Amino acid sequence: MRCPRLRLTLLPAVALVATLTPLPAPAADKPNIVFVMADDLGYGDLGCYGQQKIQTPNIDRLAAEGMKFTDFYAGSTVCAPSRCVLMTGLHTGHCFIRGNGKFNLRPGDVTVAEVVKKAGYTSGMFGKWGLGQENTSGLPAIQGFKSFFGYLDQTHAHNYYPSFLVRNGKRVALSNVVPDEGKYGQGVASEKNEYSHDLIFADALEFIDQNADGPFFLYLPVTIPHANNQAGKEGMEVPDYGQYADRDWPEPQKGTAAMITRLDADMGRLIEKLDEHGLSENTIVFFTSDNGPHREGGNNPDFFDSNGPLRGIKRDLYEGGIRVPMIAYWPGKVPAGTVTDEIGYHGDLMATAADLAGVEPPRGLDSISLVPTLLGNSENQEHHDALYWEFYERGFLQAVRKGDWKCVRRNREKVELYRLSEDIGEEHNIADDHPDVVAEMVSIMEREHVPSSLWKPRGKKQ
Repeated sequence: MRCPRLRLTLLPAVALVATLTPLPAPAADKPNIVFVMADDLGYGDLGCYGQQKIQTPNIDRLAAEGMKFTDFYAGSTVCAPSRCVLMTGLHTGHCFIRGNGKFNLRPGDVTVAEVVKKAGYTSGMFGKWGLGQENTSGLPAIQGFKSFFGYLDQTHAHNYYPSFLVRNGKRVALSNVVPDEGKYGQGVASEKNEYSHDLIFADALEFIDQNADGPFFLYLPVTIPHANNQAGKEGMEVPDYGQYADRDWPEPQKGTAAMITRLDADMGRLIEKLDEHGLSENTIVFFTSDNGPHREGGNNPDFFDSNGPLRGIKRDLYEGGIRVPMIAYWPGKVPAGTVTDEIGYHGDLMATAADLAGVEPPRGLDSISLVPTLLGNSENQEHHDALYWEFYERGFLQAVRKGDWKCVRRNREKVELYRLSEDIGEEHNIADDHPDVVAEMVSIMEREHVPSSLWKPRGKKQ
């Protein structure tokens, strides 16, 4: 929801008029910000969230030594809109990119990177962007990032062995061979020499080396464990199955597990890199996912119970499609071993990063700072009145989370209501029993949907 007032607890705020005004502060008061976002990682895919088969010891350690969120949400249930919400602090009823496609952020869209740049941060982005094609206003360099390496296009990002990646707007040739390569670089390689995830993560670690004097904002939206959709049932592309090679599992499940454990090892390397430079106590690390688990590339999310106790997967607005892991790690600042049920979502990165950096975010956002919760001062935490989502595949879907209530509506007609404390799996629709609650939730849906020339809802407005 739009927040008329944001409580900033670390530094005093100044009014934002035509530009974002930086606040003077010693470097020590401006922590480095690292935001790692997995791709299609489910709520139940990590050991610290109940996973039994896939090994994630490094990420589990971050949760044990940091803060784990139980009620944290993605900006959307698919790639591009989730990233748009994350970068702009506007939910899918207000942001520009509300679904997958070849859309570009506009020059007037303000990203997290642009906001923290006003506080002297250097921003680097490594992985899948999904918010701007080549030679458009949506390029990361135009949207506040000094360094970029990875995929601009989400279809290109399906291919883990592409013939090229993009560095700062220019294509960098790789030694992989992709016959019948698509317009955007998608396809299946016949010669697999360079694994894109490894290249991208190496560049991210080098960014830390180059900016160790800080402050820096490192945005690392990796592609693991997304599938290569062009590869059919062999879409879980990974160099090797590692410790899962001898398991009596279907091949795609070996690939899924190997991908997640590979990312886990890289998270260990990232923390080691921060330690190497003595940055751990002045760096906050976030780890999350862009949406729920997928059923693509041969992957079966039921095999690992990837959505845990939740209903639905990617492309659903049930909890399994949008509730995601969120871990915050900041030794000495974020209380170790804490678990919070504070309701937050990707759009809160904007206000949170601005708070940490000591600048005010743009006005009129759907974003609140989670810094009070992160620092153990929950009594000072401002709360969302409600969270809202809309999605345009499979009809026009809307959802609202307000306190303990969750409402889902299709095509402005079919309404479902759930009480999450009693029914986290959203199995029992109790809409008929609570017409007053349904009316309130529907009014929120109508209020928070702002018409867009790109996105046309189905169904009659109620």
